[in-house]
Amino acid sequence: MDDAFDVTVCVQRVKAGDLSAANALIDHLNPLVRRIVRNHLPRRDSEEDLMQEVFVKLLQKLDGYQERPGIPFDHWVSRLTVRTCLDALRAERARPEWRWADLGDGQEQWLDFLLNQAAPAPDTPSSDARAIVLQLLSHLSPPDRLVLTLLDLEERSTLEISQMTGWTRPMVKMRAMRARKKLRQVAQQVMKSEFENPS
Repeated sequence: MDDAFDVTVCVQRVKAGDLSAANALIDHLNPLVRRIVRNHLPRRDSEEDLMQEVFVKLLQKLDGYQERPGIPFDHWVSRLTVRTCLDALRAERARPEWRWADLGDGQEQWLDFLLNQAAPAPDTPSSDARAIVLQLLSHLSPPDRLVLTLLDLEERSTLEISQMTGWTRPMVKMRAMRARKKLRQVAQQVMKSEFENPS
């Protein structure tokens, strides 16, 4: 993002009804919102549609925004974006079917890493990680899906996740632990299904 962009001044202008300032603020925040939406996008939703929903909510809630020392405006925007994605994930009904046999070598390594918290992370392309995570996490609840994506794929700290979601740091750790347990159950269920019903 543009370091020279004065967010505080721009927000004040938007609150005063300046349409050009609203457009400038959206342009400035676009990369941040796009990155978050892309990482937490429900399969059936359009990236652009969800981003538009985020910006609509942002403009609607901006009057209630109060600047606080030490907490950048970007954190407030990130939190709003994450919550919008969570709402969309909760609304998602269909769960895609996938087969264990469809996994590539790199995906299997990432699956092992996520389930067993092995260290270090596999030395395989991040596309492998994304593919297996999206397949597995689509079977979990939105909060479980969110915490593992932020923690394992984006490698964010528990403090960052706490700031983005509003959860306490102990809650983030607890959610991650429970989510991994559920992830193991999902993987085992898929393995059992493949073994009992070979293609």
